[in-house]
Amino acid sequence: MSKLFRKKSLALVLADSSDAIEGVPALKRTLSSLSLIALGIGAIIGAGIFVRTAAAAGNNAGSAVVYSFLLAGIGCGFAGLCYAELAAMIPVSGSAYTYTYATLGELVAWIIGWDLVLEYALGAATVSVAWSEYLNNLLNKIGLGIPFQWCHSPFDVSAAGVHGFVNLPALFILAMLTLLLIKGTQESAMVNTIIVSIKLAIVVTFILVGWHFMAPAHHTPFLPENTGEFGSFGWSGVLRGAGVVFFAYIGFDAVSTAAQEAKNPQKGMPIGILGSLVICTVLYVLFAWVLTGVASYKDFANAGAGHEASVAFAIQHYMPGYEWLATLVTVAVLAGFSSVILVMLLGQSRVFFSLSRDGLMPKIFSELHPRWGTPWKSNLILLGLVGLFGGFVPGHVVGDMTSIGTLFAFVLVCIAVIILRKRSRDTHRPFKAPFVPFVPVMGVIVCSAMILGEGWENWTRLLIWLAIGFCIYFSYGIRHSRLAKLS
Repeated sequence: MSKLFRKKSLALVLADSSDAIEGVPALKRTLSSLSLIALGIGAIIGAGIFVRTAAAAGNNAGSAVVYSFLLAGIGCGFAGLCYAELAAMIPVSGSAYTYTYATLGELVAWIIGWDLVLEYALGAATVSVAWSEYLNNLLNKIGLGIPFQWCHSPFDVSAAGVHGFVNLPALFILAMLTLLLIKGTQESAMVNTIIVSIKLAIVVTFILVGWHFMAPAHHTPFLPENTGEFGSFGWSGVLRGAGVVFFAYIGFDAVSTAAQEAKNPQKGMPIGILGSLVICTVLYVLFAWVLTGVASYKDFANAGAGHEASVAFAIQHYMPGYEWLATLVTVAVLAGFSSVILVMLLGQSRVFFSLSRDGLMPKIFSELHPRWGTPWKSNLILLGLVGLFGGFVPGHVVGDMTSIGTLFAFVLVCIAVIILRKRSRDTHRPFKAPFVPFVPVMGVIVCSAMILGEGWENWTRLLIWLAIGFCIYFSYGIRHSRLAKLS
């Protein structure tokens, strides 16, 4: 039993952040604080703001989806402070996996490392499906739409009874961004910064223009009465809506996976994590307020809840004279989704890199390209895994699994801060989360509440996913653990 909960000392963790391990070189430090903020924004603003806002408003919270965003943002704020402390203190690429290894032991670390696959890999798959839907929406406007069977999974059926076969556009964007990541982290960060600039400009433009088309009647009642079913409007709907839009916040923690590639992680990691979180929370609240003011939440319950272009829908029906903005939004969303996928793929490959260096996964995942210094083989294997979900599984199924996996990771990170504050009091902390243990305890409570708001289907999928992870750990990881060899 002691083998399952052996812990990695902070001294060893910090040594791993800069030293080669058994011939595996360390990653290059090339990212500035601005690049880290851009990575956070690039991962956060994407599928959530353009798709999940309408879904949560139409099915769960109505105009009070604004409260859902605030609740999710508060939960992420507590978790973000904990991430910032640990990322500055332990600048290693493994993120929550590494923090858990140093506090709760190897088995729990493996669980969270496997759980992060749900967040990053399946998150990238979810957004690739949304990217495909927006691309087809744009192509349909010019008469070049992709046949249904070539842009949908086998589980999707059109109104005309056509079955999907494979989502080729999703596979295409995943392949292109994987090749960019293999080329280099610095080059990927540069492309991401350009995309983020375009994306922010479009979001701000919609907020400013849409403000003049808001109808007070669309915000009345602001919080619709509960229908008698938990999660269907009322305050329970706000809670369920927070779980839905929480997907929109996934990304700020991905910044922590790049800690080993930051030029000055002690300063840059808190700035990147908290800076991107604050900027995006403000934009989310304003965006949700304007969107539900321009169009009624009831519209999204019909055409908008499952509509791949809910923002374009609102513009075309309620903002006469600005139809051009709908097309511009669609183009910008394609770019925005691309940055989300890019950062998610980056984060997942870095988690695999750390797992591999610790011996819990095969060495192939930590082999770096001799010229570009990136874990290129891991990127290619990850492309196969993500492509499987992006090309053959409906986006809504993958997205729901992503949210519950992320919330679970947040809870463990908050717990890690409390444990390390007691166990390693004298360790230097370049950034300290305020009001400990209040902040991490509140992070645990709020994130756990959102987990409870997830349906039983998502719990079942999570348990199945963890069961698969246990099989891998007990058949490979426990026997190849580097920590076991050192002890």
